Amino acid sequence: MFFSKKINILPRWLIACLDSIILFISIFFAYFLATNFDWLQMANLQVFQGSMTFVFVGLLVMFLTKSYTGIVRHTGIMDGMLILRTVGFTVLVVGLLNFLLVFINGSGRVVPFAVLIIGGMLSLFFLITYRLLVKDFFRKNKLKGMDLPKKKILIYGAGEAGSITYRAVVKDSHYRYLVYGFLDDDPRKKGKYFEGLPVFGNVDELADLSAKYELEELIIAIIELTPKRRREIIDACIALDIHAMTIPPVNQWVGGNLSPGALRDVKIEDLLGRESICLKNKKVSGMISGKRVLVTGAAGSIGSELSRQIARCAPEMLILLDIAESPLHDQEVFIRNEFRDLPLHAVLEDVTNLEGVKRVFENFQPEYVFHAAALKHVPMMEKYPAKAVQCNLLGTKNVADCALAFGVKKMVMVSTDKAVNPTNVMGASKRLAEMYVQSLDKFQKEQHQESTGFITTRFGNVLGSNGSVIPLFKRQLKSGGPLTVTDPDVTRYFMTIPEACDLVLEAGVMGNGGEIYVFDMGEPIRIIDLARKMIYLSGKKPGKDIEIEITGLRPGEKLYEEVLDSGELSVETHHPKIKIALVRPGNYQEIKRKMLLFETLFDPEDEMQLVGHMKKMVPEYISKMSRFELLDGQKIEK
Repeated sequence: MFFSKKINILPRWLIACLDSIILFISIFFAYFLATNFDWLQMANLQVFQGSMTFVFVGLLVMFLTKSYTGIVRHTGIMDGMLILRTVGFTVLVVGLLNFLLVFINGSGRVVPFAVLIIGGMLSLFFLITYRLLVKDFFRKNKLKGMDLPKKKILIYGAGEAGSITYRAVVKDSHYRYLVYGFLDDDPRKKGKYFEGLPVFGNVDELADLSAKYELEELIIAIIELTPKRRREIIDACIALDIHAMTIPPVNQWVGGNLSPGALRDVKIEDLLGRESICLKNKKVSGMISGKRVLVTGAAGSIGSELSRQIARCAPEMLILLDIAESPLHDQEVFIRNEFRDLPLHAVLEDVTNLEGVKRVFENFQPEYVFHAAALKHVPMMEKYPAKAVQCNLLGTKNVADCALAFGVKKMVMVSTDKAVNPTNVMGASKRLAEMYVQSLDKFQKEQHQESTGFITTRFGNVLGSNGSVIPLFKRQLKSGGPLTVTDPDVTRYFMTIPEACDLVLEAGVMGNGGEIYVFDMGEPIRIIDLARKMIYLSGKKPGKDIEIEITGLRPGEKLYEEVLDSGELSVETHHPKIKIALVRPGNYQEIKRKMLLFETLFDPEDEMQLVGHMKKMVPEYISKMSRFELLDGQKIEK
């Protein structure tokens, strides 16, 4: 123990000496094997002279290949390959000496070829073996000297990623991982051994193994695993109270190696229950490259990611517009640091200010506009309906009118599934915005004007966006709970921020104008199930460590969302996960005339009249859990 603490790294001279001794022993023993331990025959072979020649040549080759400079306790595959080259060159050089002595000088061989081959193989075996023994010695003594907490685990994936994961966890300096074996979906691997440990089978074996070994953790170490299978594995872990971990993507491994600290908890995004929707249309880059692009709401969750993806496409100019000063500044600093050669302009402006929006279009002449600016929080918009109309409807009108006036090629508007059969002010304001841009697109084409394509994208809740349920649950978990759910039956569609931005950019390429693009987002997810899984994934138990509190539906909140109205049809596109909603556009002149009335109803005392006007324009807007139910002839339950 004292020796292992005193000498953490073997000095080079000691490694060189050990290697020399091993070379001598290997070649000497090779003589015995080649002569079948015949002492008389060995006496005629000049054993000592041949052995010393082999060792001397080996030392010279070692000096050239630097095979003695490695840290023995960290010996890996590359070190083994270096030793192989060293021994190979040594055998080659001694063989060349034999050739020169026999065919040029006419004398006998310095080392017989049979002895040379056997000696080379023995040298390779012993040089690698003693390094592995030293490595194992230091590893075991390190563990003995550290009082580390133990973790009983299995690794899911008996492949290359599983092998790398295993080697990473056994070297961990924070925990002593007791790896009992591997699980794998390949039935051919069941019953075999991998990294010296058994492969038990697939996830069906987990319950028995958990009872047998009292498992605490399962590390999912498969790079290409379908979301459905990942969810099945994690659900099995949750049912058995086993903490699930996963490895990061390969591009996040440092130098191709995985460190124990890189292992991460399973993210709730991993449990969407459907295949990730990946578009990555090469035409997106072609459309944006060399063009002037404006992003409104550029400091928000969608707008910020959208801006970064656009910046990667090398536009001629990127204009970021937002009213939120600090987030806009942060976004500007980030993009300037990441894309130093990109002409970038951050504009602090409100889309509700028509003159300010006009100045932006006049100054920068954008060719493409991505309109993500919006007020989105349902309960807040129920309190302040005038603000929702000003931003979501009239702000969209300002941007759309300027886009048409200044000859923008395409404008893509970000909408929401809450615009379908809206039950709240926010959803209704977004539906009105959809109606306006659709009717404007139809009107300008009927007038044979130089066309601006007005395109809408409609999707569900975005995981991790500002104010969404996931960050809320994370904060509540951090503070010890409870996690608040409005109703046990509430369901929502979910998508990730990259998926949402992909849809917006794809719409810009696919759309000609007038379309409303919707995603196939799979099955809706119950929020209470999401809460339970987040508690489990944090290593705690719902109802025991963290409570779930039912708070009741908030004003304007639906139990479930829809991406299409029951009366809306849809058509397929080139991508199986994207559809176009067949929504009949309204009459532009009529919609524009009715919208003028909103500008006279922004006083607080006019709220009922304002929302009533919204309901006239959007007949399917029926309020839920809101003071505006009175306008539908309903009574608010108290």
